[in-house]
Amino acid sequence: MVRAVRETGAALRMISDGDITAAVAPSLPWSGIDLYVGMGGSPEAILAAAALKCLGGDMQVRMWFHEESHRAQVAAQVASEDMERVYRVNELVVGESALFCATGISDSALLPGIKLIGRRAETHSMLLRTRTRTVRHIHAIHNLDHKHIALRSRP
Repeated sequence: MVRAVRETGAALRMISDGDITAAVAPSLPWSGIDLYVGMGGSPEAILAAAALKCLGGDMQVRMWFHEESHRAQVAAQVASEDMERVYRVNELVVGESALFCATGISDSALLPGIKLIGRRAETHSMLLRTRTRTVRHIHAIHNLDHKHIALRSRP
């Protein structure tokens, strides 16, 4: 698939992380991204589906297994027709009251990452709402002298 896309002259970017932002970016007109094809975990699919539902987008996902033992474990709990089924946004996120919120940690097509400026941290977040299709951008400056940030590396 990669070779076929490149042979058309289209731009292609390979990512190792960030599949939620990559899946949401094609639904944002300012992202410059037209299509996302890839694999991710079930939690990432649900989060991406919530964001896409808020934006009026859609996606097609199906189960994919790294190991046959995992396939067998899921098959013991899921109907066989659901194992091969293609799911869409409205099947993954039911109803019209979904919200999606994300804050950029590192730069992505969706949001800029955190910028440290002296004793301040600058963050960019998005809050999306299904019912009104509202997209809110939140640009925040955090004064680190007045904020306690627990680090995992410290006990």
